[in-house]
Amino acid sequence: MMIPLRSKNQQTYYTIGEASDVLGVSIQTIRLYERRGLIIPMRKQSKHRRFSEFDIERIRCIRTMINKEKVSIAGISRLLSLIPCWAIKNCPADQRESCAAFKQHETPCWIVSGKSWDCRSADCRECKVYMNVSNCNTLKETIAEFTTSSAKG
Repeated sequence: MMIPLRSKNQQTYYTIGEASDVLGVSIQTIRLYERRGLIIPMRKQSKHRRFSEFDIERIRCIRTMINKEKVSIAGISRLLSLIPCWAIKNCPADQRESCAAFKQHETPCWIVSGKSWDCRSADCRECKVYMNVSNCNTLKETIAEFTTSSAKG
């Protein structure tokens, strides 16, 4: 049995092989999710991927959507692209209008190129938009909150 790595703050991190074993999916599947922008694993200086419990839960959510809800990877990406990052981050209107994440609706904001300076210089993995949708419940709640509030306003 593999023992996951622990950092100074005692958060558990898994190698890609360990994450694959824990989740019961192939390493190639995890890499596919990363390529498609569904997950952003932590990278060590050696460029090796490390997956936190947060990442594991996120992948479980993706697997649930694919296997139980019958949502494709493209569909999941589209759902994630609906999250209004500009509203969550309270971006000013002038920044919003010039930001590619505001204009594009095919991919999540964290993988869009041509973002505003604030977003380009930030670590997407630590961004509250990415962190806000860590599992299926928060994804649903976030989309509902912002679609409901925009429908009211």
